Amino acid sequence: MTTHHQVVIVGGGAGGIAAATSLKKRDASLDIAIVEPADQHFYQPGWTMVGAGVFSKEQTVKSMDTVWPDDIERIKGAVATFQPDANTVTLTDGSVVNYEYLVVAAGLKLDWDAVEGLSDTLGQNGVTSNYRFDLAPYTWKLVQEMSGKQAIFTQPPMPIKCAGAPQKAMYLSCDAWLKAVKLAGMNVSFCNAGPVLFGCAPYVPPLMEYVSKYGINLDFGHNLIKIDGPARTAWFKVTKEDAEPEIIERKFDMIHVCPPQCAPDFIAQSPLAGAGGWVDVDQATLQHTKFDNVFGLGDVTSTPNAKTAAAARKQAPIVAQNLIAQIRGAAPSPLYDGYGSCPLTVENGKIILAEFGYGGKVMPSFPWDSTKPRRSAWFLKKSILPWVYWNAMLKGREWLTKSTAG
Repeated sequence: MTTHHQVVIVGGGAGGIAAATSLKKRDASLDIAIVEPADQHFYQPGWTMVGAGVFSKEQTVKSMDTVWPDDIERIKGAVATFQPDANTVTLTDGSVVNYEYLVVAAGLKLDWDAVEGLSDTLGQNGVTSNYRFDLAPYTWKLVQEMSGKQAIFTQPPMPIKCAGAPQKAMYLSCDAWLKAVKLAGMNVSFCNAGPVLFGCAPYVPPLMEYVSKYGINLDFGHNLIKIDGPARTAWFKVTKEDAEPEIIERKFDMIHVCPPQCAPDFIAQSPLAGAGGWVDVDQATLQHTKFDNVFGLGDVTSTPNAKTAAAARKQAPIVAQNLIAQIRGAAPSPLYDGYGSCPLTVENGKIILAEFGYGGKVMPSFPWDSTKPRRSAWFLKKSILPWVYWNAMLKGREWLTKSTAG
């Protein structure tokens, strides 16, 4: 079976739905369909708060039907392959969808199986992750019931979704242990495959103050490669400058794992993929570098920005405006500046609201020093941003999305 739509969007997550509603806002006559197999839609930035006992997991999910935008057709299925030269996508059931314009917002793949033994022990034996809806409550359970001494928080090589999330879980856990008078006798380690605490340098000094406050060991160049849950043992490949890589073994009572992440297989193996398997788009216009009628946004693209919901919120209206310009034969106008936001939950009740763009440029939305931990930023994350997500971003109300003209 073959169907046709003027605009086809692959992915009904944050970026895909925001792009669809943004397009409809600008041109209600557009015939738009979104390809999306899932029955549930998740507010993933909330999972950090679930792992700290602030939100319930139910606060971070709605049925896909309740968030689906009006006048947007839903194709409930999954893409198998792309044929951009023929302007078609083929679904896993063999059906073909023809398009005039394509928007790819397929997210990324959490590659749990890239760490030997991890999938077998998640959710038990003290092994948890806020990167999964069903596991975030287990993080909070482990924090509350912690009676051991060894806690490890891991971060794999970049790129990952929300680069601050692994340490957000760590700070909130440490804050809870500090208040429960458990932290002084513990050994907390941040095993980070990378060489720095955070990629945007101005935010590192205030984060280091919390590292010192909680007594956290920073183990850079430590990449988790294997885990044995029943034995409470993890293995890391340690890479240091001017030294041969070595494998070390670490015991744990609790380990919070951030899984390795990559482009989805059906993207990486497609003609749309560039280096690393990501959808190859111009980092400013978000238009594909080879196919003029294809755009991308969100975690799936090759743009060198932080992969966050805030980035998708900023990208959606840019894609909408530039796609409509393409339809009308005009040049793309608004340009994406790499904006992303990472509300770093350094303690329960305070956040360092990291906002930055390409090249690590600090880009605060508010008239304050964004490197300072603030209660107002906590209120923003806890009470304002979830509302903005469900009631503004997914509905084409484009607050905090000012873009740069080309």
